[in-house]
Amino acid sequence: MCGADPIPSNANGHSNGASNGDCAVNGQNGTNNDLSGQASHPKPTTPVVNPYAPIHDALSNVSSYKLIESTLREGEQFASAFFDTETKIKIAKALDEFGVDYIELTSPAASEQSRKDCEAICKLGLKAKILTHVRCHMDDARLAVETGVDGLDVVIGTSSILREHSHGKDMEYIIKTAVEVINYVKSKGLEVRFSSEDSFRSDLVDLLYLYKAVDKAGVHRVGIADTVGCATPRQVYDLIRTLRGVVSCDIETHFHNDTGCCIANAYCALEAGATHVDVSVLGIGERNGITPLGGLLARMAVSAPEYTKKKYKLHMLKEIEDMVAEAVAINTPFNNPITGFCAFTHKAGIHAKAILNNPSTYEILDPSDFGMTRYVHFASRLTGWNAVKTRVAQLGLTMTDEQVKTVTAKIKALADIRPIAIDDADSIIRGFHLHLQDQHQVQSETTTAAPAAENGTENGNGTVAAQ
Repeated sequence: MCGADPIPSNANGHSNGASNGDCAVNGQNGTNNDLSGQASHPKPTTPVVNPYAPIHDALSNVSSYKLIESTLREGEQFASAFFDTETKIKIAKALDEFGVDYIELTSPAASEQSRKDCEAICKLGLKAKILTHVRCHMDDARLAVETGVDGLDVVIGTSSILREHSHGKDMEYIIKTAVEVINYVKSKGLEVRFSSEDSFRSDLVDLLYLYKAVDKAGVHRVGIADTVGCATPRQVYDLIRTLRGVVSCDIETHFHNDTGCCIANAYCALEAGATHVDVSVLGIGERNGITPLGGLLARMAVSAPEYTKKKYKLHMLKEIEDMVAEAVAINTPFNNPITGFCAFTHKAGIHAKAILNNPSTYEILDPSDFGMTRYVHFASRLTGWNAVKTRVAQLGLTMTDEQVKTVTAKIKALADIRPIAIDDADSIIRGFHLHLQDQHQVQSETTTAAPAAENGTENGNGTVAAQ
């Protein structure tokens, strides 16, 4: 089926109001003179239709999706991941507070410690349902139900290449075993999902026959998995739409990012009728990972803002991403949606002017919704005088527009020679302002001296004596 200038640390990636020495104002909100442009996106005075909402479709679940957070399962498969029990508990609690619907854990059959960690997290009393991911095998299912989880995510490879080289079973065996495991898990009063592995390279007829059988057995969800990241959004939409007409249960989706389509694929799946999406913090997982929690929520905050902002504590996103990034020894990518260090940074002069007037001109997301701040970059040769004017006000200085334009030219001139830092630009601004003050003082002294000369007489030594 498959075919150069340092930005203040508080600009993006720190909570609102964080200080940064002389540039602390870049973290303040709600002032028109703030170079960080922290004026909120305009709020409409009359109700308006969201122009970015999907076209209405009775099968779409864009405004009612659920997240299965898999950092503690898929994320453990990330190359540099090692989560001890304490770290797992910390991550699980944070995700639960954030508002995810499910937390998926590594199979207790993977190792003895995995089993103990699973039991420990199940005892935390979290609001999120705890799931564990197991092979479609009765031994794994029996072990999993004893850990105290709320449900099992059962999986088996269905593509011809996996059936030949992974487990060696035919479709008849897969269907028989799947129904047996599903019936067993349901008999224990637990939730159960059955998923094919490598769905998009599986035979469509086999796939639909299998899903119809497990749906008849009473599975709570069926899963579609793009295990190698080969699917395109159109392929995803077509398969989910077809499957929606075959099964009555919920549909879970799992997209790898080998070809860069995981977020788009997840969104298209929801449009087509899928109900659940597997995500992980920063998208960590096997190889290039899966749909990232933050990346998907960036998309959903635009398409379904009311549902997304109400359901999830979006201001916690950076805290959670920092926690996981530290645990797996990586940095948050510069272009990471929402929390990347330049996600809300504006540099070009035309952009800066518009952003300072109305943030919606060049932002589809409001950083304050995520506890973030924007930063208008003014220390470069691309800067415009509007950005410099705002910086002048931040520094507590006063200049006319023409004077601001003159000092902007000086900043650009230096920036044409070498990269400049904020301190460089501020030095130019302050130096120019001091020059203006000196000029003003000289003019004032000259103006004061002139009337005195007119009203006095000059002595031989050149002094003016009063008459």
